[in-house]
Amino acid sequence: MPKVRLIGADGEQVGIVDTDKARQMARDAELDLVEVAASAKPPVCRLLDYSKYKYEQEQKQKAARKHQTQVNVREIKLRPKIADNDYNTKKGHVERFLKSGDKVKVTIMFRGREQAHPDRGRDLLYRLYEDLGEELAVIESRPLQEGRNMSMLLGPSKEASREAEADKAAKKSKGKGKNRGGAPEVPDHPNAVAPDAIPDHPNAVAPDAVPDHPNAVPPDTEAPEPTDPETGAGDGSDSSE
Repeated sequence: MPKVRLIGADGEQVGIVDTDKARQMARDAELDLVEVAASAKPPVCRLLDYSKYKYEQEQKQKAARKHQTQVNVREIKLRPKIADNDYNTKKGHVERFLKSGDKVKVTIMFRGREQAHPDRGRDLLYRLYEDLGEELAVIESRPLQEGRNMSMLLGPSKEASREAEADKAAKKSKGKGKNRGGAPEVPDHPNAVAPDAIPDHPNAVAPDAVPDHPNAVPPDTEAPEPTDPETGAGDGSDSSE
């Protein structure tokens, strides 16, 4: 009967047992019998809750991917007979990529008879590395001939990588800070005047201080009866005949 080396649910070593006995122990504990080392002799199995184990493994992988730093690989192409101004421009691009934390694949492109002198391309690659300096660049893959091209992979030095990570973290923190407090406070203009502190106009009159018109009648006073223009008396509606 085949045997397995059994590990208990708490990680304790149970020892070498028959496979049927290991299955029975798993059923009694309401757990799963999972093979964790198939190449061992005898194979190693463990008692555990497989669904819980699978969930924990997925969470660990997710956390690892979250903290994994994404590295981009850029490519810069040169010709063996490159002019000095073009060389300096290309070198500037490589410097910028390395300072941002990216790797750079530098490729020398040979044409025609240039392929007979691969040493010129190799010398150009090493010249670029020396001009960049060890403080910025490290050679991760030495010059390698691939058909008509020769390539070398450069990566940022440890110091350059730390500076790039610090710069990214600072930019990320700055971006969060902008949205945390809502709209930014606008400072008061030095000549601004509070709405309730606006002085009265010298000719302004308070609403309750408007003088009465000579012909105005108070609201609670009845208007006089109209008079007859010929006699000067009222309409006589209430006088006796």
